Amino acid sequence: MSGLAGLGVTACGGDRSPKAPAQAGASVDARIPAEDAASAHAATPPADSLVLRTARGLEVWLTLARDGRDSSGAACVERGLEIRDGTRRTPVPLLYTRDRPRLVNDSTISARLWTHCAAGPEYRVNLRTGQPVRAR
Repeated sequence: MSGLAGLGVTACGGDRSPKAPAQAGASVDARIPAEDAASAHAATPPADSLVLRTARGLEVWLTLARDGRDSSGAACVERGLEIRDGTRRTPVPLLYTRDRPRLVNDSTISARLWTHCAAGPEYRVNLRTGQPVRAR
């Protein structure tokens, strides 16, 4: 029998439940705080973080995380977005960012795509569907 028989594959998860939400009215920096390279490679992904709450009570959270490196090799963490409305959770597909999204109107947010630690184009995200569309 091959030496591979002793190898097992496990999936890492962790508690991804939201922690205490940010206080409404607190000052907010435009950029998400940078995480040091050591924590970017830690086994535990960053905790979900509330970054925006609308007047209607919809919330936008940073959820997924991916490690990035710029052309000089410097590390960064780019985060995925999720829209939450009570128990409904709508992930925003393929849009990783390092900026805090901003509210455009009651049904749309704006967020920049980040790839390899560099800011890219701005996208408008429908708060009902989670679908991003490149801003013109």
